[in-house]
Amino acid sequence: MQQDGLILELQNGNQRAFERIYELYSESVYGIIFSIVNDQDIAEEILQDVFLKIWNNASSYNSSKGRFFTWILNIARNASIDQLRSKRHKNSQKNLTADNFVDILESKSNFSAQADAIGIQKYIDVLKPVCKKLIDLLFFKGFTQKETAEELDMPLGTVKTRNRACINSLRNMLAE
Repeated sequence: MQQDGLILELQNGNQRAFERIYELYSESVYGIIFSIVNDQDIAEEILQDVFLKIWNNASSYNSSKGRFFTWILNIARNASIDQLRSKRHKNSQKNLTADNFVDILESKSNFSAQADAIGIQKYIDVLKPVCKKLIDLLFFKGFTQKETAEELDMPLGTVKTRNRACINSLRNMLAE
């Protein structure tokens, strides 16, 4: 079954179509979630929540607004960031051991593996260094634009403008 037919079947409530979509996308979705939350148990929990949202909100997907995989990744990214911003997560991070800080520091430099997990590494490789850094902070680490501006020591307006330009560059590459 082609992807468009599979999506239509999902939107019509076909459980087999949903199972097939889970088979096709769960590994990549888990990769993006894990790259944001950096915790296997939490990532697995979020993955289940994401696929529940996909099932419950399938009718809201509109192919004229973007690709299906992008729609799924946005759900996963938003769920992951929501988890990181939740009170429960913040409270669980209060008593971290030194080992956790080593993991956090190591994951900060693991952008390449994170991008490769969702299959866009070859596109990111040709981006300007500032675009790589912006995409890493905004999309893989879940920073807000304000936090990104502070991290990169640049004005918020510059972050917004450069982010828009970087995303447009990625879009153009994907369209080719």
